[in-house]
Amino acid sequence: MLDFDIRHYRARVRPLGLKAFRVVYKESDLQVLASRDLAQQTLAILRKIRTPLENYILSHPLFLKSLKPISVEPTAPDIVKIMARAGRLAGTGPMAAVAGAIAQEVGRSLLLAGFTKEVVVENGGDIFLALKREATVALWAGDSPLSGKIGLRISPEIMPLGVCTSSASVGHSLSLGCADALCVLAPCAAFADAMATALGNLVKGRRSWDKILKIVKSMPQVQGVVCVLGEELFAWGPAVRLVPLTSTT
Repeated sequence: MLDFDIRHYRARVRPLGLKAFRVVYKESDLQVLASRDLAQQTLAILRKIRTPLENYILSHPLFLKSLKPISVEPTAPDIVKIMARAGRLAGTGPMAAVAGAIAQEVGRSLLLAGFTKEVVVENGGDIFLALKREATVALWAGDSPLSGKIGLRISPEIMPLGVCTSSASVGHSLSLGCADALCVLAPCAAFADAMATALGNLVKGRRSWDKILKIVKSMPQVQGVVCVLGEELFAWGPAVRLVPLTSTT
């Protein structure tokens, strides 16, 4: 969601006893919180995840370009199937799920390998959280006066959780709507990423909120949605706990 050149928000991250480190490989720029510095292990996992995805795209260019859901073979790489399924559920192309899917699979791999018992992986503003403690995720919304002033308080009972955001005013990602930030909370970060894109595309003004509510209330996978539109904020969902942020939050 956020431009790779304006990652100033990372300077405000408070690791709460965890080790923060950055891993960059090709287009992926990850900020990770874990029990210790796992940069080498994370880089190896990231390469292992990206390589089959890149190879699949080379032989299936529609996977990269499609803005609509597409089917993939049962023999496709796991990351490809995860992205395709997220796109089908959200009604988007599979690449709408790429940042969330990579964050999720990197985080899960670190946990499954026993490298850490807690992890947060942020990939371009899309986040996978698996913590045993409460966490607060700041909402960044471009030029909105609410940007960086409001956070989502996430309890450990609902993690692992994906917190993913689409924006029409921040970053390089394609959005057909006008939301400064459209954030989706869901257990699957790949789906949260794709759904944020789908809902963000629908935001044409405050009147769009009723349409968005009708959609998300029919989707049990969605645990929450928050939309920032200029000076206005709309929120819904059992996982949504909004808190004000200060410089010391």
